[in-house]
Amino acid sequence: MIDRLQFIKQRFDEVSDLVINPDIIADQKRYVALNKEYKELKALVEKRDEYMTAVANLEEAQEIIADGSDAEMVEMAKLQLDEAKEALPVLEEEIKFMLIPKDPEDAKNVLVEIRAGTGGDEASIFAGDLYRMYSKYCENKGWRTSVVDVSQGTSGGYKEVIFEVSGDDVYGTLKFEAGVHRVQRVPQTETQGRIHTSAATVMVLPEAEEFDVQLDMNEVRIDYFCSSGPGGQSVNTTKSAVRLTHIPTGLVAQCQDEKSQHKNKDKATQVLRSRLYEMELAKKQEEDAAKRNSQVSSGDRSAKIRTYNYPQGRVTDHRIGLTLYDLDGVMNGSVQKLIDELQLVNNTEKLKESDVY
Repeated sequence: MIDRLQFIKQRFDEVSDLVINPDIIADQKRYVALNKEYKELKALVEKRDEYMTAVANLEEAQEIIADGSDAEMVEMAKLQLDEAKEALPVLEEEIKFMLIPKDPEDAKNVLVEIRAGTGGDEASIFAGDLYRMYSKYCENKGWRTSVVDVSQGTSGGYKEVIFEVSGDDVYGTLKFEAGVHRVQRVPQTETQGRIHTSAATVMVLPEAEEFDVQLDMNEVRIDYFCSSGPGGQSVNTTKSAVRLTHIPTGLVAQCQDEKSQHKNKDKATQVLRSRLYEMELAKKQEEDAAKRNSQVSSGDRSAKIRTYNYPQGRVTDHRIGLTLYDLDGVMNGSVQKLIDELQLVNNTEKLKESDVY
């Protein structure tokens, strides 16, 4: 492991010099890639320094104990030896997980799409609940969110809501939330007090840069229409909303959140580019999942991943069989425990198939 860590330290020193090179800064694509590598290596080098200090302490303690000439020093060395022996396995385990090759998409910002599924008005209300849950989670993480497009439900909530999330390692964290979410509860619209099961689908698209996807605008049909919903006098009077249709794939993206037609077109283009990128990524994830029989990243958008049961106050993630009796906390943005467990399972799967040493 020490040889591997030494190589990482050398690479970190190289990248540290490269990111301040004016030629590299001028090449935006390379600069972004190197800056991302710098951040990842920095965390690993800091952990390496902790590990090397523990190794040095262990060796120093062993030398003092072997010498045995100073009884007081030997007693202190024994304590130091015990501390080092306790710290090293923990640090080794942490470094092993940090050495697992990261997916290149993990550092990207995302577009999250939440759509009401089966369950009528109650499904729309649940989609709204999920949007609030993720909004609070993102706020707690210090991530920025911005609505791209919404379609209101008839009794509250949303038929569909699309929003951007930007921050550190957003896709690597939120990608596990993609799939079908079920809710079991007595709907607000139910008069008989019966428990219903409704669903909403969550999609998490890594935000595609221009160099990720070549989008030929000659293959895109552009339609302009009046915005709907709240927004003041300009609604239904100016054609500021934009819908883009990618003719070869049939993918559609629209935006009506901004008052400016130009800004809506830019946002819709970003959504379309990300959908094209995610389509290719989903194929790759499916292939990867088939290779290692992955539980948590199958790329299957129709997979039922989680149930929110209100009468029992529980949330169950079906992929890893985890149940939390903290429904109120989860719906108020405390999703991290679920995501941590999913990341752990995913990393363990990767660890089995990769030689980190």
